Amino acid sequence: MLWQHDPREVIGVWDEVTEDARGLHVRGRILPEVARGREALALLAAGALDGLSIGYRTLRATKDAQGRRRLHEIELWEVSLVTFPMLREARIASATGPAEALQELTAEIAAARARLRRA
Repeated sequence: MLWQHDPREVIGVWDEVTEDARGLHVRGRILPEVARGREALALLAAGALDGLSIGYRTLRATKDAQGRRRLHEIELWEVSLVTFPMLREARIASATGPAEALQELTAEIAAARARLRRA
């Protein structure tokens, strides 16, 4: 699980990746032990982020009569949390996490607010 397609920003792991007639479905965990993971959890909780996007390599594609590229086979490299997904329906359906991680995040936000008030 990457942040905004950046391979230097691993924020979690995908535990399950499946595909059906409707599309790709993923289930994973954002790691609160990673700084960017904590940020992603905060953005998700606030409703400020809910996009998903894939990175892939095309193995086989054709063009249809209208000139649109049709992907027949790809190699999936990664799935990222993104601000603006290319496909508007590529959204996070639900986000839940361990209570301890959310408590830790809440405590860190409170501490940061206190530091800002003192500054």
